Amino acid sequence: MYVHLIRSTSSQLTSPQGRYCQLVMGPAGSGKSTYCSTIMTHCQNIGRPVHLVNLDPAAEKFEYEPSIDIKDLISLEDVMEELQYGPNGGLIYCMEFLMNNIDWLEDEVGSYTDDYLIIDCPGQIELYTHFDIMKRLVEALGRLNIAICGVYLLESQFVEDKSKFFAGVMSAMSAMINLEIPHINVMSKMDLLPKMKPSELERYYNPDPLLLMEDVNAKTSPKYHQLNQAIGQLVEDFNMVTFLPLNVTDEDSITAILSHVDNAIQFGEDQEPKEPTEEMEGEMDDDY
Repeated sequence: MYVHLIRSTSSQLTSPQGRYCQLVMGPAGSGKSTYCSTIMTHCQNIGRPVHLVNLDPAAEKFEYEPSIDIKDLISLEDVMEELQYGPNGGLIYCMEFLMNNIDWLEDEVGSYTDDYLIIDCPGQIELYTHFDIMKRLVEALGRLNIAICGVYLLESQFVEDKSKFFAGVMSAMSAMINLEIPHINVMSKMDLLPKMKPSELERYYNPDPLLLMEDVNAKTSPKYHQLNQAIGQLVEDFNMVTFLPLNVTDEDSITAILSHVDNAIQFGEDQEPKEPTEEMEGEMDDDY
């Protein structure tokens, strides 16, 4: 089971106005921006109205210009210059500033009544594990009747270092527990991963605690073996984290990811049929 639906009192599963969003998360370098642009392209190709929302105050380059950009409110560069903060402290300040001025985001999002939003989030893991900022953001979006699916990315190269992989699994699980929203985990950059047997990859798609015990124990001091066993047992007991593979060069892979997200947030189930546009009517005439 790849999709976990975690229900909370904020009722994120309902979307009376037909508004939906993906909350794209993951550590720095996991491919969030590439994922966002890939999903944007795919949605446009299938005729789905979609907008990019940038909530990363440090982001500079975009393949698609964001419809909503946190840097119109505050930028990391300004914070670092004026307050003499470092990159991590400055980013936390920016996100706290956003939450203290959440009416700005509510006003910006409010203009998109039935569109699909792709929200690109910062890559600082602390936001999902140590602070309640993302939880408060989710609650704010829930008040706007937006159905949310969390998409947590972990790059496939982590499978080459099992200790890093399980650290990523724990981070993904922390985000799932803290945010309490429908959620999928994506193993990104599969096109860059060396060839592996499907049976071997399956042990990473559905994290096998024995990978931690067998490999990591062989490389670490015996005094850490009990800790490794406890981590493996935790992953097995919760049994929450599974991964969907994403190869951005494979259209079927992209389609599968979007299908899982749509299923998680029940996309389109409350939408009325729309009148065909002139462009659509022209295409139909060409077909005949």
